[in-house]
Amino acid sequence: MKQSSTLIPTLQEIPSEIEVKSHKMLLRAGFIRQSTSGVYSYLPLAKRVINKLEKMIHEEMEALGAVEIGLPTLQLQAVQEKTNNFEGGHGEVFQVSNDNQQNLILAPSYESAITMLIAEEDQSYQNLPITFYQIQTKYRNEQRNTKGLLRSSEFLMKDAYSFHANEESLEISYSEMIQVYSNLFSKLGLHYEIIDANPGVGDSASAKEFIVASDAGDTIIAYSNDSKFAANIEVAQVVNEIVPSDFQIKPLEKVATPNVKTTEEVCTFFNIEETSCINAFLFRIDGEFVVVLARGDHQINPYKLQNVLKASSIYLATEKEVQELLGCPFESIGPIKLPIDVKVVADHAIHSIRNGVAGSNEEGYYYTNVSPERDFAISMYEDIRYIKEGDPSPDGQGTILFKKGIEVGKICNLGISISEKLNANFTDENGESRPILMNSFHLGISRILAVMAENYQDDNGFYWPNQIAPFDLHLIPLDREDEVQYNLALELYNILTFYQFEVLFDDREKEADEKFTDADLIGLPVRVKIGKRANEGIVEVKIRRTGETFEWAKEELIDHLNEIFRSH
Repeated sequence: MKQSSTLIPTLQEIPSEIEVKSHKMLLRAGFIRQSTSGVYSYLPLAKRVINKLEKMIHEEMEALGAVEIGLPTLQLQAVQEKTNNFEGGHGEVFQVSNDNQQNLILAPSYESAITMLIAEEDQSYQNLPITFYQIQTKYRNEQRNTKGLLRSSEFLMKDAYSFHANEESLEISYSEMIQVYSNLFSKLGLHYEIIDANPGVGDSASAKEFIVASDAGDTIIAYSNDSKFAANIEVAQVVNEIVPSDFQIKPLEKVATPNVKTTEEVCTFFNIEETSCINAFLFRIDGEFVVVLARGDHQINPYKLQNVLKASSIYLATEKEVQELLGCPFESIGPIKLPIDVKVVADHAIHSIRNGVAGSNEEGYYYTNVSPERDFAISMYEDIRYIKEGDPSPDGQGTILFKKGIEVGKICNLGISISEKLNANFTDENGESRPILMNSFHLGISRILAVMAENYQDDNGFYWPNQIAPFDLHLIPLDREDEVQYNLALELYNILTFYQFEVLFDDREKEADEKFTDADLIGLPVRVKIGKRANEGIVEVKIRRTGETFEWAKEELIDHLNEIFRSH
C-alpha cells in the first residue's frame, strides 16, 4: 500500500490527560482517533491489526468445530432481566427508546440472545454438543474513560457459547477452550496467567480469566508468595483463622460522638484500632433489606455476598432508604435494635470482636463495649470480605500479595443457570425434557490490540511482532525527487508484493527525518531504506525491534527477508 493513499495521521504531541501508554502511542502513531468519550475510530493501521487478530481467532474456532453466527446488538431489556444480566447494572447499560414503547438496550452481553435462539428450536441430545461463536461489538456505559481501548464504552469481542447434554461434555468443552486461548496468546507472544474469577452471569459453577500483568490493568490479582495460587480478588477466599476473644465483656454504653463519621475518626475518638470497629452497611438484596457487617480494617465483597445469599440482585441502599428504614445517615448504621424483619449477615472476623464499637442507628451516637454474642443476633457468619495483602494464602502456602493485570479472555461454566430461566431445554435419550448445559467464552479483541500496544513499544514507537504487524515492512526512498531512488523503490515494491510481503511504501514528498520518525512510530518489523547507494542497487535494512542494520543488494533482499521472517 502506498502511504500517500491511506490515512496515517501521526502526532508529535498528545493531550496531557491521557494516562495509559498504549492509548498515547496508538494516538501518536495514527492507529486510532477518539470520536467521543470512550468511543474510538479504528484507522487503517489498527483495522489491519484487528483483521489479523480476527483471522487467528476464526482459525482457532473453526479448528474446534465452532459455528459462526451473528446476534442482534439491539436486545429486549426484559430478556436480560430474566438472566440477571441487567438487574442492578442499569447504570452501565445503554438504553434505547422507540415508538413501539419497547424497552431496548445496546447489548452488554449475548448469553440471553443465543439462549433464546436455542430455546425456540426443538433440541435433542443427538444434536448436542454444539458451539456457536461471533465477533461483535458490545456496549457499556463506562464512567472511567481514561484508558483508551483498555476500557472503552464500545468494544469488539469474540463470544462463543457451547451447549451440552451432560456434565462430561460440558467439562471437555471448557478444557478445550482453555487450550485454544492458551495457544492464541502464546502465538501473540503475550505472557498470561489463568486465574480463578467471578463468573458475572447467573449462578455459574466456575470461571477463569486470562490475565496479562500490567500496572495499567483494573483487575487486582491476589497471589501467594510461596505457591502458584492466583485469583481475582472478587473471588479469592479468606482463610478463617479468627480466634474468639477471651476479654471480659463490659457493659454496653451509648456515647455521644459529635462530627464523628469515618472509621478513622471513630478510632481516634475512642482510641481503638480498626480491628475493634464493627462497620455496618445496609443492602437491598432481592427486594429485602439486609444489614451486612465487616471489621473496620476489612471491605465488604459484594460478589461474595451475592453468592452466599444466592441473590439475583444486590445493591447498596440509598440514603433515602436508610433514613426511611433506620432514621439515620449511612455512617450511623449499626447492628443493635434493628427492625425485627432485617436480617444481619456478618463476616467471620466479626465473631472475634468483644467490647468493640458500632453505630447506634442514631445520628451523633455510637455504642461502645459491643459484643456480638450478647448485643444482637446474626443470621449467618460467612466469608464476605475482600482478601488483603498479608492474609494467609487460601491454599495454605505462603501469604497473599497483590498485583494488577488486564483481563484479555474469560471462560465461564454456566451450567443450567441461563437455560433454566429461559426455558432452553433438550430431550434426553429417555424422552424427558431437561435444561441444556452451557458454557460461555469471551475474548476482548480491541482490548488485546491495546495490550499488544502496551507491551510492544519503546520511546520511539511500536515494534510489532511479525504475526500481528499491520504490514511486514516499510519501504522508504529517502528522496522522492531522486529518480534512481524512486525507481528502485517502485521496482522493489512490485517484487516484494509479488512475493507476498505486505508492504507500506512511503511515497510521500516528505523530509527523510520525518519519514524515519513516522516509521519508528508505526513500528513495522522491517524497514527498507533506499538512499545514496541506490545507483549500485544497494539498500539498507533495519530490524525495528533490535535496531540491527544491514546493507544488501536488491538481488539478495528476498532471500534475506524470508530468513528474517522465518526466524522470528
